[in-house]
Amino acid sequence: MNVMVLIVAIAVVAWGLTALLRRYALARSLMDIPNARSSHSQPTPRGGGVAIVVAFLLGLCVASATGLDLPAEIYYSLLGSGSAIALLGFLDDHGHIAARWRLLGHFAAAAWALFWLGGLPPLVILGHSVDFGWSGYLLASLYLVWLLNLYNFMDGIDGIASIEAICVCLGGALLYVLHGYTDAAVLPLLLSFAVAGFLYWNFPPAKIFMGDAGSGFLGVVLGVLSLQAAWIDQSLLWGWLILLGIFVVDATFTLLRRLLRGDKVYEAHRSHAYQYASRQFGRHLPVTLAVAAINLCWLLPVAVWVAQGGDGLIGLLLAYLPLIVLAIKFRAGELERK
Repeated sequence: MNVMVLIVAIAVVAWGLTALLRRYALARSLMDIPNARSSHSQPTPRGGGVAIVVAFLLGLCVASATGLDLPAEIYYSLLGSGSAIALLGFLDDHGHIAARWRLLGHFAAAAWALFWLGGLPPLVILGHSVDFGWSGYLLASLYLVWLLNLYNFMDGIDGIASIEAICVCLGGALLYVLHGYTDAAVLPLLLSFAVAGFLYWNFPPAKIFMGDAGSGFLGVVLGVLSLQAAWIDQSLLWGWLILLGIFVVDATFTLLRRLLRGDKVYEAHRSHAYQYASRQFGRHLPVTLAVAAINLCWLLPVAVWVAQGGDGLIGLLLAYLPLIVLAIKFRAGELERK
């Protein structure tokens, strides 16, 4: 099957499934009701991220079945870990699952993904090659679990998680093309178009929310794709980490600040920088569009510079520094003033 036909078809599938899920949620009163910790003010259907899951996994299976040169390790890694996290999130969306069981499921999914991927490859850090060995499995599992959780934390205003995924995937696909690995660009393109179909319904003001099934799925799939990139060419991992910078910096900075203050970090809150920014501007749209602009105008050029021979760690620090400044400016992790 032609790749362009496949990715456009996946976008249409995601769009149509989201419409059906919205009708289902409205009929069954599966609504996200605003509360003191919400960033929205109107009851809104939830669970639309299931459309992203179904559309992407369908595209993954079609790509494999039609001979698009999809390595078995990435196919089974994505299929197993993505399905498990989506199912866990779906169950949590429809009835609370204790945090310890969710976390156990997250690590089990990460272990499955890493069984197929092989942990972390040797990385060049400041000119020195570092072979992580078995510790690479531990570091990679922590990375995957943190990424899927932070993606859930950052899915708090209309369109932001969708815009971030699209920008990261399109940027990752561009890095592959620049390196000459055009076949590897298929998977991030598939994911970006699946999310684009959902974004039609999630763009501010959102007509349906993603839910934990969608946000957790996006987090783990982006994590797996970034680790796959490391095995293709280690400089590509730095590029993916740079592209993920907005979510990584905001979520990590906020978590550390709340930990230092002694907060219960598993409790819901609205103290991320993007949440403060949306309240300051009085709307979600300016913040969501700013995320797209930062990705395209700042993080992508830095990632391209690293892909063309720049030092990965220096590029990462260069990319993250302005994001840390923004996190401080928009009070990430601070207690909300009464």
